[in-house]
Amino acid sequence: MSSLSPINSGAAFARASLVPPAPLRVGLIGFGCVGQGFYDILWRLPGFGAEVRRIAVKNPAKPRTLPAERFTYHADELLADPELDVLVEVIDDAAEAFRLVSTALRQGRRVITANKAMVAQHLPELVALQHQHGGTLLYEAAVCGSIPIIRTLDAYFGQEPLRSVSGIFNGSSNYVLTRMGLDGTDYAPALAEAQAKGFAESDPTLDMAAFDPRSKAVILAAHAYGVLLAPEQVLNLGIENISATDIAYAGLEGQKIKVVAGLYLLPNGQLTVLVTPQFVGRESALYGVDEEFNGVIIEAEFAGPQFLRGRGAGGHPTGSAVLADLAALRGDFRYAYAKLRNAPLAYTTDLELEIYLRTTDELLLDQLGFTDITEEADEDGYIVGYVPLDALLQHRDALRQASAFVARTGNVRPAAAHSEEQPTVEEVSY
Repeated sequence: MSSLSPINSGAAFARASLVPPAPLRVGLIGFGCVGQGFYDILWRLPGFGAEVRRIAVKNPAKPRTLPAERFTYHADELLADPELDVLVEVIDDAAEAFRLVSTALRQGRRVITANKAMVAQHLPELVALQHQHGGTLLYEAAVCGSIPIIRTLDAYFGQEPLRSVSGIFNGSSNYVLTRMGLDGTDYAPALAEAQAKGFAESDPTLDMAAFDPRSKAVILAAHAYGVLLAPEQVLNLGIENISATDIAYAGLEGQKIKVVAGLYLLPNGQLTVLVTPQFVGRESALYGVDEEFNGVIIEAEFAGPQFLRGRGAGGHPTGSAVLADLAALRGDFRYAYAKLRNAPLAYTTDLELEIYLRTTDELLLDQLGFTDITEEADEDGYIVGYVPLDALLQHRDALRQASAFVARTGNVRPAAAHSEEQPTVEEVSY
């Protein structure tokens, strides 16, 4: 029988609970903007209980902020190191990131990634690998920088039906649009300013052509609705061809142009996902989300509207999401993917969107097949009207090549050919 009395036992337990756990030993793959931001955060939080033991980078010749002996140039060495408790992958090569992350999950490892393109392209396989081998993958840093949107959807709204999840998911394009709207700056100098401040990459295509927020929308579709999508299924139109004419048009209506990623549960029970520039009025919480900030609106069936806002670009904001995932792993947290176990929702692109289109290419007008024209201005070269979503998906590359600019007004309705067959889907505004 134990010699400890209940009181003494309680005291012993209290003393034991105050003993800090051994620091997590972290292997960091990548030391760019996010990697350095995360490293700096850990350095500033010595009591957090984690330390970066090894760092893998690709280019030996690139100047670094740490001594050369801190780095290895072979990421596979970190995969083979059994003393590392967690691997943090923050490189920009989606294919290499998938090779490293999938290998680590097959080893049953705990992994954190910030690579949204990799997660969006391979999410079904990544989920399966976690179930098969017992590893854990967290990726809060892959979506909306410092905003805890993935865990909010997975844990808090894991059971509640959601009417929509929409927002500004890309800080780089939002910064450019803010500068153009406030100062009358043209697109090129606004982009150069974003690049100089580290908000946009030297090759801005992923951000400005809306590939980046499309990847994020695909990830959120799995957590918010239990729908696994290929990125190519989602319409993405960017701001590479925006002009002062478009900014001025929005201003006349008291609106701003924002790149809005939207996941919408339609009245007929189907899901659609869109990532395009959109006219946003003062009534929207997104109207005041400027500079490099992101904002997300959750419309829940029972909880009602929720709004989250935070920095979406930069090493420290994104590094803070990596830190949150590291803390979650220490508590054995893993995504529940509760809605993936529900009966799958149907995904549809059989809709018509009201768009603003500025172009000098008359062939594009024919190809898009406007079903209804609500406004037209020949002198400014723009037209407003309804077009099939499928037509925009089919011709999105042609729109970019023709230097056309497209923005949604927010109005959506069923495709004309099926409007009589689907009377339950009314025209809605998003």
